[in-house]
Amino acid sequence: MEKRTTLNRTLKPHWVWAIALGSAIGWGAFVQPVNWMATAGPLGVISGFFIGALLMLLIAVSYGFLIKSFPVSGGEFAYAYISLGRTHAFISGWFLTLGYICIVALNASAFALMFKFVFPKLVERSLLYQVAGWDIFLPEVIVATVILGLFGFFNVRGSSFSGRIQFIFCIVMVTAIVLLTFMVGIQPDAGFSNINPPFPAETTALAAIISIVAIAPWAYVGFDNIPQTAEEFDFSSNKAFKLIVFAILAAAILYSLMIIATAMVRPWESVVADNYIWGTGQVIQDLLGTAGLIVLVVALTMGIFTGLNGFIISSSRLLFAMSRAKIIPQSFSKLHPKYKTPYLGIIFTVIIAMVSPWFGREALLWVVDMSSIGVTIAYFYTCYAAFSLFRMNMGTNFDEKKHIISPGKKVIAILGMIASITFLVLLLFPGSPAFLGIESRIALGAWVLLGLLFYLIKRKDLNKISKEELNYLILGNKEVKIKK
Repeated sequence: MEKRTTLNRTLKPHWVWAIALGSAIGWGAFVQPVNWMATAGPLGVISGFFIGALLMLLIAVSYGFLIKSFPVSGGEFAYAYISLGRTHAFISGWFLTLGYICIVALNASAFALMFKFVFPKLVERSLLYQVAGWDIFLPEVIVATVILGLFGFFNVRGSSFSGRIQFIFCIVMVTAIVLLTFMVGIQPDAGFSNINPPFPAETTALAAIISIVAIAPWAYVGFDNIPQTAEEFDFSSNKAFKLIVFAILAAAILYSLMIIATAMVRPWESVVADNYIWGTGQVIQDLLGTAGLIVLVVALTMGIFTGLNGFIISSSRLLFAMSRAKIIPQSFSKLHPKYKTPYLGIIFTVIIAMVSPWFGREALLWVVDMSSIGVTIAYFYTCYAAFSLFRMNMGTNFDEKKHIISPGKKVIAILGMIASITFLVLLLFPGSPAFLGIESRIALGAWVLLGLLFYLIKRKDLNKISKEELNYLILGNKEVKIKK
């Protein structure tokens, strides 16, 4: 049996917390507030995000247990393997790979959009073509490509380097958001009166809140970057659950502060009606001038940087874990000779993301909306894996090496599965406020068919690997009892 490649333990707790929080608070917190308020109103958005956070915390219990028990790269890929075997591990890994790389691409696109807003005369030249009504300019393609290349380089340099800069970026982002909310709040023309009405007139409060709860898997995706890095912890994996909880709660607060800051400027319904290219940027500039816009741009830049960095880390670790298990080409599990990072996975992630600016933001949003399905499926696998390992009592066939008696946690794992299924229903059920658009459903179908084709090609090779060898390659222990 060949020697298993492993990653160095270099990540400190506060770096891992920053990876989770910074990945969850990406471009959306700063670019989307007006769009979210148009759908649900200020109170609907805030309520939806906090309910979504509570549902995520149910799911986080299962993550915390599995990270402590199996601190390996791959996260949900490994957990699906533990509970349901190699085929389901492939399904989980396939969907997650798409979701992570799409988020990397979208963050790069958001940085180009911000650049376009701040320097319109510089960016809006050399028009190339249109995609779905979105103008593609050469300068914004260049900006997105350069920023992707830069963060690819940072990640190749080592996980300790990328973890350190992630923490710095995260602290700057949090400081900027708090400062911006304070700057808006002290203005005489701004205030909580502008937040009324709390919900849109054309929809019920319940429908408004549900429409935001449904995007919780997308809004909080990032806390699940913690299990992707578990193999690199330089601390006890017992701390992982606390780090996840702190990251989710902090994300909910920061999302809410950005909604409050945007809505307090002037009556939010008039902001929605004006249909700005970047509503939050426009109203902050109108109220606070250049100083306010600079603070917002700093916060957005840090949000984009932390999202780029966090998801490049998790994408490359997921590719590393799948490669180590021989599900994808083994070159992805090779480590850089000097920095000991999975550099080919990093380079692959960056190159694929570099394609996205050429297709326009609207086309990319279709794929990203669809990728919420993949993330939700991964959440379900994680909760099911935890459910399968918890026992209500000793029972007649209890094996202390395989199971832990914890009725409470088993119930929470069940609730996590129900929450995951609820998210899936909201995204896939016609008539739901969060039902995916036709373009996203087409993209989802294409990705499923592509995955099925790839699996059929690889199935024979995958099935030739013994269960003991796969246990060793994925989990580092060939004795673990795993389903076929």
